[in-house]
Amino acid sequence: MTPVIREPGSEHLALALDLDDLVQATRLARRLRPFFSTVKVGLELFSASGPEAIETMRELGFEVFVDLKLHDIPTTVGKAARVLGALGADLLTVHAAGGVDMLRAAADGLAGGAEAAGLPAPVCLAVTILTSEVDVPAHLFAHRVALAVEAGCGGLVCAAAEVHDAKLLAPRMVAVVPGIRPAGVGVDDQARPATPAVAIAAGADLLVIGRAVTAAADPVVAAALVCTEVAAASPRSEAGR
Repeated sequence: MTPVIREPGSEHLALALDLDDLVQATRLARRLRPFFSTVKVGLELFSASGPEAIETMRELGFEVFVDLKLHDIPTTVGKAARVLGALGADLLTVHAAGGVDMLRAAADGLAGGAEAAGLPAPVCLAVTILTSEVDVPAHLFAHRVALAVEAGCGGLVCAAAEVHDAKLLAPRMVAVVPGIRPAGVGVDDQARPATPAVAIAAGADLLVIGRAVTAAADPVVAAALVCTEVAAASPRSEAGR
């Protein structure tokens, strides 16, 4: 396949393919490749297409963010994570609410599966608090970050408003932020949304963009605008990236 020339800012963007049709998802991903470095394969697409969805997106030149939010006993989560690591998941979500033993099993399983398959080391992402949740106790975020650090996770999923604290508590962890909505776009079911520029300015490493682009009248135009906003807001954009 011809190498993809990606736009500045795309390194911070993950396209959420929340669809139940792999053919449709593939067409959309192919159209939007210049603006996203990563695609998110979530419950809907994985339920419809399974491992084929991961393989297809890897073949298109994307890093693959498998967003299944695993939460079960440590043995089950560890085995599932190992399978997903071997399939080529570059990032995998696990609920921090499951506790340190479950998180550690996920991180170890994911890394072991990738290593056995000869693939680059993936990142286990601890989901702290969903962006649809409100009225969460103030101490809960810090507690879940501490669990992720202890378990050896490589990153966190959190709202933009929590990124600053996340970087103070775990500066080496990747901060992945969903609930991104450009100015003027409806927030849907997101209780704690943020614009791309606000999230990047807060220190987010990867922004998850879904309906703001995929449901737009012209997804290419919408994606280009988000990419431009992210590139302008990124501190690294001034360093020639």
